[in-house]
Amino acid sequence: MSLTAGIVGLPNVGKSTLFNAITKAGAEMANYPFATIEPNVGMVEVPDKRLARIQELIPAKKVVHTTFEFTDIAGLVKGASKGEGLGNKFLENIRQTDAIVHVVRAFEDDNITSVTGKVDPEEDINTINLELAIADLDAVNRRIAKVQKVAQQGDKAAKAEMAVLEKLKPVLEEGNAARSIEFNDDEQQIVKGVFLLTTKPVIYVANIAESSMADPESDSLYQIVKKHAESENAEALGISAATEEEIASMDESDRQEFLEAEGVEESGLDRLIKAAYHILGLRTFFTAGGTETRAWTFRDGMKAPQVAGVIHSDFERGFIRAEVVSYDDLDKFETMQKVKEAGKLRLEGKDYLVQDGDIIEFRFNV
Repeated sequence: MSLTAGIVGLPNVGKSTLFNAITKAGAEMANYPFATIEPNVGMVEVPDKRLARIQELIPAKKVVHTTFEFTDIAGLVKGASKGEGLGNKFLENIRQTDAIVHVVRAFEDDNITSVTGKVDPEEDINTINLELAIADLDAVNRRIAKVQKVAQQGDKAAKAEMAVLEKLKPVLEEGNAARSIEFNDDEQQIVKGVFLLTTKPVIYVANIAESSMADPESDSLYQIVKKHAESENAEALGISAATEEEIASMDESDRQEFLEAEGVEESGLDRLIKAAYHILGLRTFFTAGGTETRAWTFRDGMKAPQVAGVIHSDFERGFIRAEVVSYDDLDKFETMQKVKEAGKLRLEGKDYLVQDGDIIEFRFNV
């Protein structure tokens, strides 16, 4: 399941530094022979402490994490929606991504120039969001021109689409994001078909000074970013990109030592990976024992046969049943024998909605 979050930001905000940290921390490619990685794509392992515990209880020859992709998107300048700089390429690249990681400068440093001449997170955010809103407004206007005539002739589907487009237009004209509008399920389907940039889920990353790592909440520049994110129902993280790049080059023991010295429990990169994973409604199931214990990605709301297909299409085609134990039950009872004795091993059929943390063995026949 190849999903990607696009990293965007104005020049000199730390976007490339953050991407370098991601590529340095990149997944061991030998474990993922199916993956073809472009130069601007970084693939990282999704941190999950449950894997180590499963391996402890049901040892396998190797352990494989599930992965997530980040795409580095060329820097945006004012006027991108009109083709300035790499404007058209920038907008097209964002269109290809599933979520946006919006990096905002939130540190003072006289040696690094700001494109606007001052450190102003709110202005930086608004510059990029306005360009995305303008691009979306163009798309909505083009769509209105196509649909209007048909709607006036009484076509039911066209009338429903026009109602949604007319809801979108004034919001985008104000420079606001389409994601700030509440739509019902039917309207949501119509919005999906317009492929707007500002409907994509966003994580705002305030690139803070190293001195604020232990307590981003006390940083006034981070607070500006957080307040903006809250106004959009988006998530905000405070991360020191330069420090993350440094951490990504360290081995595991040095990394832990460094984080402890900084008073930080988890690296910013790990927090970003988890946030991006969850903002897209992604969940993890496990296969355990034998050749490998492995984490796999699925979308929340998928049924057992679809989830089986994540491993191989034959598993979905010939699905018979799933033998399921929850991670929490294995963690509690510690052996599969005790899990069975407690009646916690379940046989599930094709309508079973797979849950995050399920450990599954699929039965299939093709």
